[in-house]
Parts: sequence; structure tokens; C-alpha cells
Amino acid sequence: MDAFFISHGSPRLLISDKPARHFLESWKSKHLQVTPKAILVISAHWETTEPAVNIINGVNDTIYDFYNFPKHLYELKYPAPGAPELAKRVKELLQEAGYNSVEEDKSRGLDHGAWVPLILMYPEANIPVCQLSVQSHRDGTYHYNIGKALAPLRDEGVLIFGSGSATHNLRLLDHDNVATPSWAVEFDNWLTESLLNGRHEDVKNYEVKAPSAKTAHPEPEHFYPLHVALGAAGEKAKAVQIHQSWGASALSYSSYKFMTE
Repeated sequence: MDAFFISHGSPRLLISDKPARHFLESWKSKHLQVTPKAILVISAHWETTEPAVNIINGVNDTIYDFYNFPKHLYELKYPAPGAPELAKRVKELLQEAGYNSVEEDKSRGLDHGAWVPLILMYPEANIPVCQLSVQSHRDGTYHYNIGKALAPLRDEGVLIFGSGSATHNLRLLDHDNVATPSWAVEFDNWLTESLLNGRHEDVKNYEVKAPSAKTAHPEPEHFYPLHVALGAAGEKAKAVQIHQSWGASALSYSSYKFMTE
């Protein structure tokens, strides 16, 4: 199964009429017709010192890890079943690859990096889901290698997708009708060109290779999920941009499929 990176954007996506929303709503018909046995989400909104998986028996809780949004958004639920066997398999694969310290979280549900896109992609909430955290103090190569360790899951019917943002500088966002600034366009174009041309080393070292890297990502947690998904697809993966649009002037919704052999 192919791996994916999805720019999940703001929770307001669920109450707005944006191209990115329509993209996610068309997921099953246009982007992945096969139903996964389980879903592994690497979300920008779960940061830990060491890799961690949530091992949930029963239904995942819905985490509202955002503030000052419309009340309706706090009433939404995404009661997908947990995926404890997948979580244990993730831990096993990471430990086999040398990641000796993999934490188990037996209470954490799904943060909005997971459930906001999933509620549009799989609204039935009937596919088991677990999450894997990111380590924002590490680098792109580290996260790429985590993805490489998880590659066997693709042949086990698991959908692996990183959920973050192609650009993520909340201080520089503006209204939707404001022209996208040049730094965001330059970084977004560089990312797409690098991925489509297989320049994985450049993507892993984006801090020194990409234009306006520090402006596009003052902190790296929204970019590292891409590295995990890319690593899971392998060095010979073919990247396809499956969506591109903008929100809040400078927030890129660029999303990618990493096709495997």
C-alpha cells in the first residue's frame, strides 16, 4: 500500500468550503480505493522525547487540542476503534531497527492532526487507528529512518500517513484573500520539485537545502510526519502531488502520495 503525507490545516476546515476539504472528502473515490485494515497516523500534534504509540483497547477518545474555535468543533466525535495490535507491531519494528526506547501510551486518543482529516476521509470511523509521535528535537533523517523501519506495514494492509503541513508559520498567517507571500510559494514549490524528482537527501536536509526553510517551519514538528511517510515508502518511491491549495494566505495544503513498487 502506498504511503501518504497530508497537510491537515486548521480544524476550521470542517466548517468551511475549501478545496482542501473537498480533497479529503474524495479520498476513497479518488486516492485510495482499497480499504485499509488499520491506519497509522504520524501526527505533528504529538511530540515526545522518544517514539511513542497509543495502545487503545476499545474506542479512541477525541482530543480537542485547539483553542478559541467555534463551539461546534468541540462537539464533534471521531469514535474510531483503537488498533492495539498495530501499535504493538509498530513498537516491534522500531525496536528491531534499533529504537530501543518506544513508549506505550494506553490512554491517549486521537489528536486533531489525526481526527480532523480522518473525519473527512473515513467518516464512518470504522477502521482501527493508532498514532505514532514525532521527536521535534531530532532531524529529518532520524524521522525518515523511522519510516524505513515501518515499511513492512505497507504489505500488511496498513495505511501509513503523515499528518502535518507543507508550510507552518502561524505568526505569518493572514486572511484567505491575501496573496500568498513569496517565502511560502518558494518553499512549497521547492518541496514539490524535490519530492517529484526523488531528491530525498535534500528533503531530509531541508534546513540547509530549501529556500526560506526557517520561515516556512520555525519549528519542525509539522514537517517531520512527511519524512516518516517518505521513509516508509522507500528510496525508490515515486512521489505524486495529490493536492495543492492555500489557506490563511500562507498555509499550504500540499499533500503527496508516495507510490511504492
